[in-house]
Amino acid sequence: MSESIKNRYEFVILFEVENGNPNGDPDAGNMPRVDPETGLGLVTDVCLKRKIRNYVETVKEDADGYRIYIKDGVPLNRSDAEAYETLGVTDKTVKEKKKADSHLDEKIRDWMCANFYDIRTFGAVMTTFVKAALNCGQVRGPVQLGFARSVEPVMPQEVTITRVAITTEADAEKKGTEMGRKYIIPYGLYRCEGYVSANLARKTTGFSEEDLELLWQAILNMFEHDHSAARGKMAVRELIIFKHDCELGCAPAWKLFESVKVERTDKDDTAPARSYGDYRVTVDESALPTGVTCRRMV
Repeated sequence: MSESIKNRYEFVILFEVENGNPNGDPDAGNMPRVDPETGLGLVTDVCLKRKIRNYVETVKEDADGYRIYIKDGVPLNRSDAEAYETLGVTDKTVKEKKKADSHLDEKIRDWMCANFYDIRTFGAVMTTFVKAALNCGQVRGPVQLGFARSVEPVMPQEVTITRVAITTEADAEKKGTEMGRKYIIPYGLYRCEGYVSANLARKTTGFSEEDLELLWQAILNMFEHDHSAARGKMAVRELIIFKHDCELGCAPAWKLFESVKVERTDKDDTAPARSYGDYRVTVDESALPTGVTCRRMV
């Protein structure tokens, strides 16, 4: 495995949605998530991590070291069991093996980190076996994302649609069409902030420079292979990366995030935004603390 990263990072993702639902809320009939106090749209960190996982799985196709632990149709227990099988451990022998090898837990954890990209990146809770003696532990990942929040309030709309696919034979005898509905946001620009800890990468998962570059590419392209009727026009418009020149960092994250400003280009901003061109994104690089550099990727 490659050597782990040496530098701390913070980053800001700006992505847009047009006539789509970026993240449905199951508690509200799958309507787009909205902060009820401010009207700002929300997209959960879990949703964004799913897109990143899907991209890595698409481009790496389960190559060695780049498998995905949390994926559709694969029970977590099945992946956990692989680590035990590889190290010659079973649920019947695990207690004896641990007595004989005090580092067995670390070896199991390290095997999981080495083989699964998303564990190496985001961490995981791998205590899923019914039998408590069999588990792969818990890993705190070096990469963490917050919720994405829209720059301005969004106005979810319910769109009524007509479909010719009739559900039952009885209904087909009475009518030729049925009514349906879908929820959209006409336009929204979302901002998400994230963190990369070199300290956790070195101590725990071994997250490497190659992993980091793959992460940046996955973020930039996480919607490119995820198009659907509900998310037809979503795109990452910019990724702003702050790199510290040391492992523990040179400045608090909030100070770096505050240097990124997203403002309307038109002083008369009473009309709703309908494109990325309605905004201006600036980074006050002159105010960055010593030891921090900025990289902007589009």
